[in-house]
Amino acid sequence: MQKVTLSAGTIRYRDEGTGPTLLFIHGVFMNHLAWRKVVPSLVAEFRCITPDWPLGSHTIPMADDADLSPRGVARIIREFIETLELNDVIVVGNDTGGALSQLLISESNERIAGLVLSSCNSFDRFVPPLFKPFRRFAELPGAIAFAVQPLRIRSFRRLPFVFGRIAKYPIPDEITDSWLEPILSDSRIRENGRRFVRGIDYQDLPTAAERLREFARPVLLLWAREDRLFPFAFAERWMTVFPNARLVPVTDSYTYVAEDQPQFVSNQIAMFAREVRGLSGAEQQSLP
Repeated sequence: MQKVTLSAGTIRYRDEGTGPTLLFIHGVFMNHLAWRKVVPSLVAEFRCITPDWPLGSHTIPMADDADLSPRGVARIIREFIETLELNDVIVVGNDTGGALSQLLISESNERIAGLVLSSCNSFDRFVPPLFKPFRRFAELPGAIAFAVQPLRIRSFRRLPFVFGRIAKYPIPDEITDSWLEPILSDSRIRENGRRFVRGIDYQDLPTAAERLREFARPVLLLWAREDRLFPFAFAERWMTVFPNARLVPVTDSYTYVAEDQPQFVSNQIAMFAREVRGLSGAEQQSLP
């Protein structure tokens, strides 16, 4: 993995393939491996960048004074794009990564060519009801360290309030090991994750949604029909927000569509990216 040093700290990332740039944004307590099933089908045609964002599964702690609230992490993503001098980027966000994508683009989108939102936090649901107790733990010193200890037990991770309602099919143990080892073993990473969760402002996404009414560039909504955390009705509501959006349902999947239906997801992203690439530079520049 490569590294880039930003004002908030060091970000590790994979940079594979050539062509139009796809930048992937994973959810909380995950890393770049969230996209491991999708990227191999895309790298022959696209440049795929999959960072470990500072959401509790990264391996290099952020600076002590870094703003790791959701808005702060969205600014880290923007600085990442600017530092790597990326242009005409297609942002792909899932779960919490979808929320960060919304915050990023609602504040600054001059380098963004298109957006893929898949089954993610939306509108007034930044924290699904199932996970609100974890949000409260973040307010109590030391509570996160106590709360994550059962995650050492692999079978525990498959329960509904862990990964059981997020992925329809079992996630390999070695992948969840990779996601959870940093927060289980490193108090600095644990503190970074706590600061993100504690920094959630329930007004952030409604505010972003209103601003996104002016985002006229192409948007693909890849939404799981059976999502138990972010109902399909959210996708239908997004269709009334974005001026230039298309909705594609994902069947036989929960929130982690890249985990449950990777080939379908990669095919849809590729078709969308080709369409975005087909817009001339003049057409792109004329969009807000």
